[in-house]
Amino acid sequence: MFSKILIANRGEIALRILRACREMGIRTVAVHSTADSDAMHVRLADEAVCIGPASSRDSYLNIAAILSAATITGAEAIHPGYGFLSENADFAELVEAHGMVFIGPTAEHIRMMGDKITAKTTMDALGVPLVAGSDGALANIEEAREVAARVGYPILIKAAAGGGGRGMKVAQDESELAEAWSVARTEARAAFGNDEVYLEKYLNRPRHIELQIMGDMHGNVVHFGERDCSLQRRHQKLLEEAGSPVITEEQRNQIGHTVVEALAKMGYRNAGTLEFLYQDGQFCFIEMNTRLQVEHPVTEMVCSVDLVREQIRVAAGEKLSYRQSDIKVQGHAIECRINAEDPQTFAPNPGEVKMFHAPGGLGVRMDSALFAGYKIPPYYDSMVAKLIVHAPTRDEAIARMKRALHECVVEGVKTVIPLHEKILDDPEFRAGEYTIHWLENFVARQGGK
Repeated sequence: MFSKILIANRGEIALRILRACREMGIRTVAVHSTADSDAMHVRLADEAVCIGPASSRDSYLNIAAILSAATITGAEAIHPGYGFLSENADFAELVEAHGMVFIGPTAEHIRMMGDKITAKTTMDALGVPLVAGSDGALANIEEAREVAARVGYPILIKAAAGGGGRGMKVAQDESELAEAWSVARTEARAAFGNDEVYLEKYLNRPRHIELQIMGDMHGNVVHFGERDCSLQRRHQKLLEEAGSPVITEEQRNQIGHTVVEALAKMGYRNAGTLEFLYQDGQFCFIEMNTRLQVEHPVTEMVCSVDLVREQIRVAAGEKLSYRQSDIKVQGHAIECRINAEDPQTFAPNPGEVKMFHAPGGLGVRMDSALFAGYKIPPYYDSMVAKLIVHAPTRDEAIARMKRALHECVVEGVKTVIPLHEKILDDPEFRAGEYTIHWLENFVARQGGK
C-alpha cells in the first residue's frame, strides 16, 4: 500500500480523498493555487505545496507543477479526483513515466473513452446497447442528411470530443440540420480544438441513468447499481438519486451484467461510470467517464461502500474487496448539489461565507470544504457542497432531505437551496415522473431564467 498520496484537486473532492487516505493511514500532499492557500484541504493535509496563481490553467491544470510537487514531497501516487486532469490521458502517462501511480484507469482507456465516437464503437462491439445514429464522425453535411433520414428526426449533432453540452445541437427536421451542423462544429472547435461531430437519434423524453463500476488489475469487475441523474439544467446535474425510481431490480441486474462483462473484456481497471439514456424500457449508451463522479456518494450510501478507498486499493495492485454477490442496493439515497449561485438566475455568487452550519442526524452526510470566514473564490466551479441523505424508502429520503435542507445554513452568499426545496415539494418529482428536460421546464415555471 502507498505511504503518501498527492491529491491533484481542490474543494470538497480533495477533502473527500484526504479523509479516505487518513483512515487508511496514508499521508497526504495537498496542492493549491494562491487563491486556495486558506482552503480546508490545505489546512488538513500532512503537507501542502502551492503550484501557481489563481487561474486553473496556471495551477490545477499545470502538469509540470503538479509532478514537481509530487517529486519533491516523495509522493508515490496521485489521485486526480474529478474534473481538472482526471481524464487527461497525457497526465496519466506522465505520472507513470515519473515512477508514480495514477489512481485511475490506464491512459489507453482514458483516451479511448474520451473520444465519444471511439467509445461508442468500442461498446457496440462489446454488446452494450447504443442510441441509433452514425457509425462514426460525419464527413460532411450530405452524409449527415443521409444518416438523419435513416434514423428519423429529431436528431442530435454531438462533438466527438465533447462534454458538458458543448458542441451539441438538436435539429427537429431537415430544415434545421444545416444550422445545427454548423453551430455544433464551431462550438466543438472552440471548446475542444476538434470539430469532428457525429449524429444520434434525439430521444424526446429520456432519463439519464448511469452505472457505477470498479475494476482491478486481476480481471475482476463489479457494478454498484445505477444512479438517476436526469435533473439537469444546461446539461449540468443538480440532483441525483440511487437507485432510479423507474429501474427495477431485474433491469439493474441485466444492464449491470452486460456492462461488467464488457469492461472485463476491455481489461478496465479502477473507477468508471457508464452513462445511458433510458426510454421505454431501453438503455442506450452515450458515454463513459473514466474517473470518480461528483455524485458517487449516493452509490456509497445505498451499497455501503467506500469508492475512494477501493480506488486506492486497486491502484496499489490489490484485488477488489467485493464480489458481485456481496453488493446489495439497500434503501434510497438523494444528493443535492449546493452551488453558490442565485437560485433563479443561476449567476455565480462567490464571496465570504459569514456563517456555515452543516445539517446532521441519522442518514445525513454533508461533503463540503466550507467554513465560516471562508472566501469562495470566483475562479472555479460554483459547487461548494453536496448534501446527501439515505433512508429505507424514497419517500423517507425525500422527507429527510427536506429536513436537512431546512437545517443547512450558508450565510453571506446566495445558494440554490431554495430551488432544491421547491423541487422536493413538486408532485411530479415526488412521483418520480421526470426526464432530462423536466428541470428546465420547472425552472421556467418558477420564473427563473
